[in-house]
Amino acid sequence: MYFTIRTARPADVHGILAADIAAGRTSFSEAERFADGISAAVADPTRLVVVAEARDDTTAEGGSGVVGWAKTHYWDYADGPAPAGHYLGGVTVRPEFRRMGLAAQLTEARLHWMWERAEFAWYVVNARNEASLALHRRWGFWEVARGARFHTVAFDGGEGVLLSAARPQG
Repeated sequence: MYFTIRTARPADVHGILAADIAAGRTSFSEAERFADGISAAVADPTRLVVVAEARDDTTAEGGSGVVGWAKTHYWDYADGPAPAGHYLGGVTVRPEFRRMGLAAQLTEARLHWMWERAEFAWYVVNARNEASLALHRRWGFWEVARGARFHTVAFDGGEGVLLSAARPQG
């Protein structure tokens, strides 16, 4: 099976929504609000939305080739220990396409984009999300702070971790 990782286009919003619903991250009742938010992110030049698109005649339900997606956030102000800058947002991959390396490829694409614009990439995650913490170690992310909230991400019932990685030299 072959996949293409590319920048999302407005026409991908339906496929991104379908992937998010299939992964159990968005409900049908939240679909319109979610689609509006993704449309805004796709159009925002300070952010990047990328998709994993299935190739070789394999498509996701509904005829969309989008099987995963991820985005960045840009904060132009600091919030406590979380500085202004480019942040990785979440990664979503349809369940039937997991464990194929797509999360890593989506993250790699976003990091390259971020490091073209800034010296540091930032990332927040629940401290209990060992899979995500392990994934990001390969790019040199280190812990900067822990807290209940960073920017708009609150960690109800848990603790969040703020991490950073420097742009590779060379």
